[in-house]
Amino acid sequence: MATAPEQARTVLERFPAGGPRGSWPAEEFAANQRAQGTNAQVVMDLRTDQFLVVTDTTTQ
Repeated sequence: MATAPEQARTVLERFPAGGPRGSWPAEEFAANQRAQGTNAQVVMDLRTDQFLVVTDTTTQ
């Protein structure tokens, strides 16, 4: 099976997966980042059971 090359990402913030029901802190953080012009996305890190807010761009 062929796999695509892994894309470099920068983790902006980490959030535990077990947040309170109805609370989406990772999505809210990513939305705030996008409002400021950063292409932020939320991904799940199954190994650590965390939501990661990542960007494909390098941050300073």
